[in-house]
Formats: sequence, C-alpha cells, structure tokens
Amino acid sequence: MLTRVPRPLPSPAVSRRGPGGMALSGQEAEKQGPAEPRPGREPESWWCLVSYLCFYGFMAQMRPGESFITPYLLGPDKNFTQKQVTNEITPVLSYSYLAVLVPVFLLTDYLRYKPVLLLQGLSYVSVWLLLLFGSSVLHMQLMELFFSVTMAARIAYSSYVFSLVPPAHYQRVAGYSRAAVLLGVFTSSVLGQLLVTVGRVPFSTLNYVSLAFLTFSLVLALFLRCPKRSLFFNRSVPAGASPSELDQMNPGPGQPTGGRPGPAAAWRDSALARVLRELGHNLRLPQLRLWSLWWVFNSTGYYLIVYYVHILWNVVNPTMDSTRVYNGGADAASTLLGAITSFAAGFVKIRWAVWAKLVIAAVTVVQAGLVFLMYRTDSIWLCYMAFVLFRGSYQFLVPIATFQIASSLSQELRALVFGVNTFLATVLKTIITLIVSDKRGLGLPVHSQFLVYFMYFLVLFVAYFFAALLVGLQHLRRGIHQPLPPAQELRSPVQEKAVQDGALGSLQPGARPLALEDGVEAAGPASPEQSQQPEAKA
Repeated sequence: MLTRVPRPLPSPAVSRRGPGGMALSGQEAEKQGPAEPRPGREPESWWCLVSYLCFYGFMAQMRPGESFITPYLLGPDKNFTQKQVTNEITPVLSYSYLAVLVPVFLLTDYLRYKPVLLLQGLSYVSVWLLLLFGSSVLHMQLMELFFSVTMAARIAYSSYVFSLVPPAHYQRVAGYSRAAVLLGVFTSSVLGQLLVTVGRVPFSTLNYVSLAFLTFSLVLALFLRCPKRSLFFNRSVPAGASPSELDQMNPGPGQPTGGRPGPAAAWRDSALARVLRELGHNLRLPQLRLWSLWWVFNSTGYYLIVYYVHILWNVVNPTMDSTRVYNGGADAASTLLGAITSFAAGFVKIRWAVWAKLVIAAVTVVQAGLVFLMYRTDSIWLCYMAFVLFRGSYQFLVPIATFQIASSLSQELRALVFGVNTFLATVLKTIITLIVSDKRGLGLPVHSQFLVYFMYFLVLFVAYFFAALLVGLQHLRRGIHQPLPPAQELRSPVQEKAVQDGALGSLQPGARPLALEDGVEAAGPASPEQSQQPEAKA
C-alpha cells in the first residue's frame, strides 16, 4: 500500500531497492577517472546541473499526504474495508514491482535517465489522481501499479547525477543528492503532520497539496539535461577520455588475432560475458556472499514491515479524529534516525571477517523483538517507537553492506550485483506476500501477518547466530595470532589480481602473509587505502 512505504533511505553508494550508479571513494575515483577539469566555465556548468538535480530530488519527495493514505482509504472519503486494503490492494504493490523492476532498470540506462525520470513523475501524478478520483478496488490496484513504477524508477535519479560530473567528484555529489532526498522526505512528513494536527486539514485536501507538488516536480524534470552517456548501453568514449572499468577487463581467451572473430569468440569477448566472468570470480569471496544474502533476506523482511505498518497503526489506533493520527511524525522520526544511524555506521571500525555475522545476528534479533512489540502492543505510541527503532536499525547496516559488497567490485559489477540482490529480494517478498497476505493465499489479517514476520526475523537470527559461532570456533581452532585488517576484508579487482600474481612467485620485499579470513587468503603489504576505514555517509 502506498501509505506504508515511507520512502526508503537510499544507500550511501547505490540506490536499493534496486538499486544503479555507484558512488566511488575518493581514492577509487582518482584511480579510475580522468583528472579533475581545469577551472573555468565547465565546473560551473556541472555544478549548476547538480544543484538543479538536487532541487528536483527534494521537490519529488514532497508528498505530505503519503503518510496518511491508509486512514484516507479506510475513512469516510473512500470507505474501503480493512480486508480489502490488506488482502486485495496492498499485495498488488509487490507483484507489480517485481514485474517492472528489470524493464525499468534496463530502460534507465538505455534511455539515459531523463525519460525514466519523466516516467516517474507521470506515474506519481497518476497515483494521486487515482487516489483522489478512483472509487473501486480496481482503481486502487492500478494506483499500486503506478506506484511500483515510481519505486523502480528511483534508480534513474541516483544514477543520473554520475553522468553530470567527473569521477573525482562522485562521492561528493552522491552525498549532495542523497541529502536532498532525505531532506525532502523529512520536510514532507513534517509538513503533512503539521497540516493535519495543527491546521486540521482533511486528508483529501492533503492529497491535493501532494498532487500540486508532484506536478511541479514533473515540470522541473522536463528541463533536466539528457546525458550523452550511460553505464552499459551508451558507452561511447570521447577522444582522450579514460575507458571504463568494463573496457579494462581482460578479454576472454581464444580471441582471434586477425579477421572477424567467430560467434564463440565474440560471445567470450562481449561485455556481458566479461561481466559474468568477473562476477563469478568475485562470488568466491565469503564476505561478498554474506552481505548479499543479508541484503536479500533482511531487506525482504524490512519492506514487508514497511508496506503493512500503516495498516497496523490504523488497527491499533482506529480513531476517526484525523488530528490524532501521527503517522507523519513517525515517518519523519524514522527518516531522521535512519539518517543518523547510516552516518554513524561509517565510523564503525571492527574486524568484519570475524564479527560481521555476530553484528548481523545482534541487529536481527533486535528487529525481531521490535516486530513482536508491534504485534503485541495496544499502545499506538509504543507501535510508533518500535517502527522508528526498527527502521533505524536496518539503515545502520545498509551502508556497511554497501561498502562490503562494493569494495571488491568494479563500477559496472556494483550495479549488476545490487540489481540482482534487489531482484532476488523482490522475488522472495512476492512469494511471502502471495502466501501470507493475498486473499488467494492465507489472507491473514495484519496482526497475524506481523506474527509471521516476527518468526521470519527470528529464523534469520538463529541462522546468523550459529554462523557466527561457527566462525568463532574456526578462528579459535586455527590459533591465529596475527591481527586481521581492521576494516576491509574484501579486495578490489586490482588488489585481487595483485594477490594472484604474487601467489605465482615469492612475496615482494616487505610483504607479509596475512591470516585467513573466512577462507579468503590475503597476501601483500597493506596500502594506506586498505588500512583506512572508508566512511559510509548517510
């Protein structure tokens, strides 16, 4: 249901959900991108473009009625039953998101971002037109379809900004665009709550205000510049420009030295084949597998809670007095806490090869307890508090997972891995929705659904906890006395190649063998980049 989606915080380096363009660290950008442009009109030009894009990103989040759409649908304005909203309307969001995720992801790159941003704007306008003038369950299901398009199209915004600036500025502009989105989400939620509680504005009027904001953001999107390049489909490199990481991957064996290559050789040397070979090579890294699994399973549970929590709030607090509905305040508080915990995660420096599973287990059991509290409590304030803490705990691990996954991958592989992780999470979420929520499945009421979600997180905790115990026993049995690297266990493709080359001969002078980390053997001197914990910004 639209109202149960308090716009998820984007990850510090890539968008979820699904996920898109990857913000590189300063060291990576200097290695992979061209030198910073000379002072003059060019930097001023792209700074103006980035500023305009951030303003657009802020305005696109101004939907003050979003937090109150569940009481709007269940109230006298629309008069839908709770069973219709829970078991007929809301499940469509998961199904339609699964259907549109991959096509929108590919179209974003093929059409070079701006057309997909326009599609997102048109879809937002369609959502609110259906909310205001739709009257049947079918209309609301169509509304969920359009909203799923807006969710899938978020990748266009997070990727677009990287087409405007030199690679050396990726991290900075990623922070700006993320801050614009967070500020828009927070401002929208606070504005909606103030209009409802202080201004006593009815929910229908609040939706007209949202429609006006969204129409303005659609007009802003019309004036965005259409980039000439994108990550996969439009990759022509101007003269003198540095090739992308995908171009620098070693071609497959068997490439003919002259003449036109055969079909088999052409496939081996194609960009897709090179990406798949590189991905298969990196999947041998245990930390990459661990955090990808966390992304799939825990984000599934997170979004199931987000989709249905507004319905639960209406059950816990079924008031007809709109001024006593504080959904906007809860969404604003959860956004703020999520931003704080995401920022704080950048300062956590521990040996992730040893402690990652235990940290994940601890956060997961806290989430399970908070979901159980939401299931058991009859106090709307406890329910609000539990959701705020639940969302903040999830957002704490997002930047950590983003770095742990991205630090071993090239830029193109990052987009692919995050996209695959998001797609698998969407598939799992759809299966659970079909079984638990849909009227064609069990069709459980929302309270019973939260009991199922509690057991889901409890099972995840047990799996992570026993995996953490196994890792601890393995390290004790090995009797490792050498210290592990303080933060970064995953190696970039350049580091990986250096390690492989070093394995063929003796170590260079000054190099030292490092301890095995979850089955990954590292060798070589620690560079300043490796010894420094990167900061994952909110």
